[in-house]
Amino acid sequence: MEENRDSLKNERSGISQIELYSTNYAGRLPAAEIKISSHQLNCEIFGKPDPAISRTSLLALHAVREAVMDAGLTKEELASPETALVGATTVGGMCLTDELFHDALAKKVGTPYLSSYDYASVTLAIQKQYGIKGEISTINTACSSSANAIVYGARLIRNGFAKRAIVGGAESLAKFTINGFNALNILSSKHCMPFDRDRNGLNLGEGAAFLVLEKEEDQLHKKKYACLSGFGNQNDAYHPSSNSADGEGPFLSMQQALLQSGLQASEIGYINAHGTGTENNDETESVAMKRLFERVPSFASTKSFTGHTLGAAGAMEAVYSVLNLYHQEIYPSLSFLNPIVTTGLIPVSHFSKMELGHVMSNSFGFGGNCSTLIFSKP
Repeated sequence: MEENRDSLKNERSGISQIELYSTNYAGRLPAAEIKISSHQLNCEIFGKPDPAISRTSLLALHAVREAVMDAGLTKEELASPETALVGATTVGGMCLTDELFHDALAKKVGTPYLSSYDYASVTLAIQKQYGIKGEISTINTACSSSANAIVYGARLIRNGFAKRAIVGGAESLAKFTINGFNALNILSSKHCMPFDRDRNGLNLGEGAAFLVLEKEEDQLHKKKYACLSGFGNQNDAYHPSSNSADGEGPFLSMQQALLQSGLQASEIGYINAHGTGTENNDETESVAMKRLFERVPSFASTKSFTGHTLGAAGAMEAVYSVLNLYHQEIYPSLSFLNPIVTTGLIPVSHFSKMELGHVMSNSFGFGGNCSTLIFSKP
């Protein structure tokens, strides 16, 4: 977490050329690749390599370990039926498609890659590692997946189904997503430029983030980073991969989060925007913000640092929003030069300190599934 914050403060992007992942697009399509091999991650977590554990699961396990240690959760608390686990991903074990295919062809009996292949395998790997016995779920709502994991964890606690919830998501680079997004013609051959007039697409990324949610009364003697004060989830059902021109889904999700939080729009000090750098997303999100806010607050897209991490994006940007509040600082959009002509909005372009009480984080997924989280200073 601290390495991430250091890069955000020093405006150091994680987007570069792909080096560790085998793809025909290496050197042609930049991405935010974590420069640690799966072998290294395996050895770090398990002490020995296990090729059947997907990279997605390894990234998730790394992030969960940091979250659990920071929250001071004991083995007894982790194993309690009152501890829920809600994970999110869109890739899951599909990053092992080639390995599964070749292994299955070479063997007459089953292949160990099969158990790591589906979406739930990531959550199950965490469950096994920590002996979690409470409510366990995996969510896939495309790019809003881990934002919705946070929402679901909060709802479990609110409705008495859990005392605490470990929530978040993980994603690794995979041929499925690289080839798929390239087929949509929305991958940029240079660093993405969220909210810029000349934006021409997104960069994919990989990563993982998990948070520990607890009731306020159960945190009396613990470090409190922020309060999840509101959330919204709406679907404009407009198009499989685009938002409507009037930004109806983003507008309704932000509006719902505000209503639930009891806050006025003017009380939001900063927005971590979805901001993918694609033509449709940035314009429709801008339209939605202008509809909701009389004066649009400071906003930026940290995807200019991390690339678009798909199912992990909501949780990663939730952590960044929490860091905004905890350290009273805001992170910029990199590579921005000129505003979108139709909206004229200008994102934050440099790191700065800022007094903040409430931060909004947007995550919008394919199929129109739009989610908004609001975090407040405790």
